[in-house]
Order: sequence, then structure tokens, then C-alpha cells
Amino acid sequence: MKELFKSMTKEQAAQSILESVKAYYREFMQTPPYKDGDRIPYAARVFDEGEMVNLVDSGLEFWLTTGRWAAQFEKRFGDYLGVPYVSLVNSGSSANLLAFMALTSPLLGERAIKRGDEVITVAAGFPTTVTPVVQFGAVPVFVDETIPQYNIDVSLLEQALSPKTKAVMIAHTLGNPFDLQYVKTFCDAHKLWLVEDNCDALGSTYTINGSEKYTGTIGDIGTSSFYPPHHMTMGEGGAVYTHDPLLHKIVLSMRDWGRDCVCPSGKDNMCGHRFDKQYGELPLGYDHKYVYSHFGFNLKATDMQASIGCAQLEKLPSFVERRRHNWQYLRDALDGVQDKLILPEAAPNSKPSWFGFLLTCKNGVDRTKLVRHIEEKNIQTRTLFAGNLVKHPCFDEMRKSGSGYRIAGTLENTDCIMRDTFWVGVYPGMTDAMLERMVKVIQEGLS
Repeated sequence: MKELFKSMTKEQAAQSILESVKAYYREFMQTPPYKDGDRIPYAARVFDEGEMVNLVDSGLEFWLTTGRWAAQFEKRFGDYLGVPYVSLVNSGSSANLLAFMALTSPLLGERAIKRGDEVITVAAGFPTTVTPVVQFGAVPVFVDETIPQYNIDVSLLEQALSPKTKAVMIAHTLGNPFDLQYVKTFCDAHKLWLVEDNCDALGSTYTINGSEKYTGTIGDIGTSSFYPPHHMTMGEGGAVYTHDPLLHKIVLSMRDWGRDCVCPSGKDNMCGHRFDKQYGELPLGYDHKYVYSHFGFNLKATDMQASIGCAQLEKLPSFVERRRHNWQYLRDALDGVQDKLILPEAAPNSKPSWFGFLLTCKNGVDRTKLVRHIEEKNIQTRTLFAGNLVKHPCFDEMRKSGSGYRIAGTLENTDCIMRDTFWVGVYPGMTDAMLERMVKVIQEGLS
């Protein structure tokens, strides 16, 4: 191999390696055809030689932090969504953390969220939509959900409102948009921030005020996750996006240690004023690269992750269409069991990019018994994440003290979801044969 590379330039050697990666993928990495009885996961990564070539290409550069691939991904992802500002981060949970913490910045003046302020949300979802609120010392106010859309019951928003309310932070459940028209109007009327947790809904659209837009782009801040089960993946990864340049500035600062400087990694003094300004009570001319305007984190993703994301982004439109096909297949094929299962419904004015197919047992059907049957037949299932988050051990101390959170009304449907709801996957690697088997097994479990 050493002798082979001696006859090549660096660029030729790299190209030779990448051609070998393509051959390796074709020989060893392609998913074998589905056979009846094979395990059907709720989600799986879908990729080809493009992701592997990009990953190795990035590795050959050996730029181990955020760099040109990350910048390329942020630009292309923003173009896809139609937003000017995208910040790549290391996970969807980090994206939610940054989205919330950005709203606590002193740069926002009176609109900044302070400890003790309230944030309206839901309890039936993934915990990291709520975790940043609790960790900061703000108060989550939980509102019930509707079935069969599994999103916030907007009729309860006024009841949840108080003089301390500063924001609404909720997710689009498994790709199904919440009532953005109502929620956005409510937030605008009361001068509240709206954070869209879009981690399970990338590619979903919603028509608001006559204009079709991607979910995540209608509120003040949107977030995405690129964990392997999601609509596209880079292994671990996430993104925060916004139309607001001030919010973007805050997000970047908090993502990158809380620094005031906006120079990207490996760049110095892009503004030309690195050593000639006054900041806080620091000495005049203190190095701007080490001036901190926020208490921040290090939540950057690596270029290797971003390189995979760039290849995945090319496939995203086809992934979304296949998810819609798979969801509709299940919806049509299970139409005859509605006496025993509540089937999901898309929100009005929406075109969901489905993450999963939710089912709620009714009329005496035992969810545990049904789910065990499905799992025993080698088909993976999931609950709607926390079900009811306030019932979990992480809320034990707050429940005992009667403080730290508030419930507006009751969580009757949330408890029903916790008790009776589960879901199966619709990821784009699913074939019609896999879907057909899923339907058959569910029907058998109900008989």
C-alpha cells in the first residue's frame, strides 16, 4: 500500500480510498432483503455509499471539530427549511436546551425568561422538551392532549395562561403538527415565545394564513434531532433554527461556551477588532476570543457527523414520501379494527412527515397483552415516550413538595395515552411486505 501511494498525489490517494469505500459498501453493507418473520424494528438508519464516502472523506481531512462540512450542512439545511439561520449541535436534546436557554438571555430585555416564569407544554412526550425548563428553574405548565391527534388541546391554553407565562414549548407529536394557527395566534396575542420541538416532524408542513410552511419554521425557534431513528441521521446530532438574527446570535454564543466572539473554529479576528474594545469590567483591548457574554456550553457537532448529514439531506425528500406512504398503508389496512383501536388522524391544514403510527386501545383491549403479542412476533413497538411525564420518578420530589410545576385542568387524555397507547414504525426502509406482516400480526392480536 505504501508503494501504491508513492506513485500518487495526495488527491489521487484520497480518491482511491473513496473508491474502495464504495466497493466495500456494495460488497458488505447493503441491507439484505426482508424475509417473512425477520425482525421489523420501529426505526432504522437508511443509507448508502454516499454517507460512507462523505464520512471517510471527512476523516481523511482529520478536522475533528466543526468545520467546512458543518457549514455546508447548515447552509443546505436552512435552504431546505427556508430559514436563514441554522446552528448544528450534537443532539436534539441539546437543540432543545439551546432553544430554551436562548430565551433566558439578558439581551432579550423584559422578554427574557427568568427563574419562576412559566412555560406552557405537554406531559405526553419526550422529556427533553421539558427538562431545560425545570433545570433552569422556570415552571412547566402542563396541558392535556387530544386523541387521536395526540397534540396539545388548544382549548386549554387560556386556562394555562398566567401573568408569569413567557413561552409555549411543545413538540409536533410523531410528525403530526399541533394546531399552529391557534397556538401562534395565542402566542402573538400574549407576547409569548413559541418554540417548536420539531425533532419528530422534519419534513412536515402546515398551512398557516394561506401559506404552506415547514413545521419548526413558524414559531420563534425550531429544533431537530438527527439520532438514527429520526427522519434523517448523522448518528448523534441536532439543529436549532430561526428567522431572528438576535436569537441566532444568542444560540451561537451559548452553543460555543458562551463566548461573545463569532469567529468560527480555526479563524481569528474576522471583525478586525479583536484587541481594541471594552467588554464589561475587563481591561481595554482584552482578547475578544475569550470574552463571555453568556453562561454557555460546548454543544457543537463534529464535521464527521455533518458529512453524513449532507448525504442524508439529499435523500430526505424521498424519506418523507416513503414515511407518508407507509403511514397511509397502515391506516387503510387497519380501518376494519376501529371497534378495538383508535386510529391516528392528521391535524387539519397539515401534511405530516410521520415518525410513527400511533394506536390507542379501547373497548377493553389490553395494551400490555396486545403489545406482548406483537413483540413476540418480532415486531418492535414503542409507547408515546414518557406517557405522562409528571408520573415519573424524576418528578417525585416536586410532587411531594407540590411545587415546581403546574397542571392546567386535568391530564385525562394524557393518562389514557400513558395507559392505552403504543406505536409502530413507518421508517423509509420498511417495505410493503413488512407493513403487510405488521397489519396481520396486529389483527391476530385483536382476535
